[in-house]
Amino acid sequence: MSIFAIVLSLILLMYFAYKGVSVLILAPVLSVLAVILSGQGSEAMGVYTQIFMKGMGGFAVKYFPLFILGAMFGKLMQDSGYAYSISRNIVEKLGAKHALLSVVIACAILTYGGVSVFVVVFAIYPIAATLFKQANIPKRLIPAAICIGAATFTMTALPGTPAIHNAIPMPYFQTDAFAAPGLGIIASIIMLGCGVLWMNRQQRIATANNEGYGDHTLNEAPPLSHENLPNFWLALVPIVIVITGNYIFSKIILPIGNHSYLSADKFGGIDISAVIGMWSILFSLLLACLFVILMNIGKIKNMVDSLNKGATSSLLPIFNTASEVGYGSVIATLAGFAIIKKYLTSISPDNPLISEAIMINILSGITGSASGGLGISLEIMGETYMQLAQQYDISPELIHRIAALACGGLDAMPHNGFIITMLLICGLTHKESYKDIFVTAVVIPIITLIVIIMLGTLFGSF
Repeated sequence: MSIFAIVLSLILLMYFAYKGVSVLILAPVLSVLAVILSGQGSEAMGVYTQIFMKGMGGFAVKYFPLFILGAMFGKLMQDSGYAYSISRNIVEKLGAKHALLSVVIACAILTYGGVSVFVVVFAIYPIAATLFKQANIPKRLIPAAICIGAATFTMTALPGTPAIHNAIPMPYFQTDAFAAPGLGIIASIIMLGCGVLWMNRQQRIATANNEGYGDHTLNEAPPLSHENLPNFWLALVPIVIVITGNYIFSKIILPIGNHSYLSADKFGGIDISAVIGMWSILFSLLLACLFVILMNIGKIKNMVDSLNKGATSSLLPIFNTASEVGYGSVIATLAGFAIIKKYLTSISPDNPLISEAIMINILSGITGSASGGLGISLEIMGETYMQLAQQYDISPELIHRIAALACGGLDAMPHNGFIITMLLICGLTHKESYKDIFVTAVVIPIITLIVIIMLGTLFGSF
């Protein structure tokens, strides 16, 4: 009965999320439902306040600084015009002949530099629409091109990416953002290369069928404007600060400092390895924010308003993900989960990478959220996978990289919030664009994950 309760709650979570019901409502309600159906109804309120809220609060406390700094940085990049300048200059330099590739590269640079995917869509869409119209490329291909650059390899694979999906595994496995860099680069090459090849194929088919841009009147892009646009190279500096700063802090500065005070009880009795990855990303994002602020004093109309809006915009994403983690915390306490856990770890008893990848992918697909699925999975199984890694002499860096890659597969199902928002911004429908989104953001990342598991199994972490 407990297994039935878990499965039913997961199905309801996926169904109602697709219908647009907020996970802030769904997670606690379905957690309590699972408890009641498991025959523990008398404990429902205790489970809600002592387990759900503890799991939710723990995630929010751990990752809130990253969410808020990342959101503020994205807002500053948007209001300063830096994000638009980077996008427009890359697109114009590559030109209409390489329209698809230019959109992918522009999105990749911005997201690898720590800019929110939602800011990237707002920045790139007007430019992409204008360019695609000039090149007579179907507008329906824009979302998939954005996904390749913003929601695949820069989100889960590239070493050092400050994306939350690369940050969540760090405290569980005591790693940093550069975990398994060689495997991450290989994964990035596969996702980028195969994604672009697929999109070029779709463009050729459309050209052969004389499809053209299409008859679109809504959400059309304004002409490209050169007035008051920040210098391209200046706009790139914050991106460089995030990427290089992350590396310098995690590999050079923080490791040589004296952090013995962290072993005190009031700091949790931890080692610097447990927080070095998070601290490095926070320092680099903070420096990038300060640079944008200093370079744009008097240029951004209301700097305080930009900072406030950026900070406020971080609240919904973090509490959505935290609610899903709270849900996972409750599910982990149910009797049926012990059976599910035993089954998952027995899928490939000598290779926990496989069960980790399957579990994270499935939960990311059910929740429609890469960070949500990853957060739930590691909250309930992170310690187990770390123990299995030690048992089978598997590098924690490899476990980290597989976890990050796994959340970027089935997450991009039709009910994914980013997919829905992106299509809305582009003025397109699932019917028009989802097939190519599915191939580039679901099929290719899953194939990539399988390849990296095979390489990691054969050669270990590198």
